[in-house]
Amino acid sequence: MNDDIRALVDRAAAGIAAGIDQGPAPVRARRFRSAGLAGRVAPWLAAAAALMVAAVALEQTFTSLPSLVLLLAPVAPLLPVAAAWSRRTDPAWELLASVPRFGLGLLLRRTLAVLAAVIPLLAVAGRATGHAPALWLLPCLAFTAASLALGGLTGVDRAALGLAAGWAVLVVAPSIVAARLPALLAAPAGPGWAAVTTVLFAVALFRGRSEALR
Repeated sequence: MNDDIRALVDRAAAGIAAGIDQGPAPVRARRFRSAGLAGRVAPWLAAAAALMVAAVALEQTFTSLPSLVLLLAPVAPLLPVAAAWSRRTDPAWELLASVPRFGLGLLLRRTLAVLAAVIPLLAVAGRATGHAPALWLLPCLAFTAASLALGGLTGVDRAALGLAAGWAVLVVAPSIVAARLPALLAAPAGPGWAAVTTVLFAVALFRGRSEALR
């Protein structure tokens, strides 16, 4: 009996081996290559750096123009922030965004990483053009906080891009045409920017703890 079972197993194994030999060649598994956060954000950080270099050069060359450094500083981190939290570029986005507390912590870490890279660029640009740090830092933080606060409604990437586009149309373009900075970017507006930033960060934390990010 054991010999019969052994012979049956041997014939089955031989048949399977023959089928494998005659069938199509196995498909090699494709290696998934992910550039990671740095790879997704680096091009936008480079674009922000190039934008600020151009702003410094234009401000020093065309003194009749309003400060392009101050006009562009508020939205400088928004494109890297959008790239750092986008469902189109992050393969793990669905998993991470589905857990509110974990997603919020990851979002804040990524945002801080972006700010850690952008703020030194703005500091160099501000120093080169002689602007006090508060004039560019507070609006920069306020717009970053706004993108996070709106992220639960529209998605962080859409919020960041929408804010950048709105600022360019409603503030940057009219200021260049009028050849003067808006009151929003004058020194007396600093406390207002600080208050707005605090409220927006509080809203972002509250929404992020109770809702899945988008």
